[in-house]
Amino acid sequence: MGKKDERIDAYIANSAPFAQPILSHLRTLIHEVCPEVEETWKWSFPNFDYKGTSFVSLASFKNHCTLRFWRASLMEDPDNIINVSENGALGSLNKICALADLPEDSVLIKYFTAAVKLIDGGKKAPKINKLKTAEPVKTPEDFAIALTANEAASRVYNNFSNSHKKEYVEWIEEAKTSATRNKRIAQAVEMIAENKSRNWKYK
Repeated sequence: MGKKDERIDAYIANSAPFAQPILSHLRTLIHEVCPEVEETWKWSFPNFDYKGTSFVSLASFKNHCTLRFWRASLMEDPDNIINVSENGALGSLNKICALADLPEDSVLIKYFTAAVKLIDGGKKAPKINKLKTAEPVKTPEDFAIALTANEAASRVYNNFSNSHKKEYVEWIEEAKTSATRNKRIAQAVEMIAENKSRNWKYK
């Protein structure tokens, strides 16, 4: 019997309206293919484990969703749907903005099944290039100034991992207006001073 995680329920419920049916549909298919799946929370996103190993993850952004096969580079791709780019914002299926952007269910089921079989076969995910993932995050000047004005926030932010810093920077950079950007910077400083990651509500 599969195991669901309440944090993923909350993540889907708090995602944008367009994203909710996409995430829910993919989640249902994953459980259908792998009854033993265990949902978990890793790297600030919903992950799906089989035999203690993540084989797929989902994510929701402002205007799109992503699905990532953690062993995409080892999978056969007869339907030519897999993107093996290291760009995390694209995922394995590129940007998904609506249910219509997804491959047919029969195709997805075939690929989910293949991903599970790789774990059964002992295939390990390729190692991530640490030199690329360790590149320092560039903090926007206005955000850096706001952090400097708050000693607690500055101290916590400097000790954050690259992934936590990136979550805040991307959120701020996505603002469409100066007013929204300023508001997000103020909110970010407040949350960081309390040692909260961008997605702390879902953890």
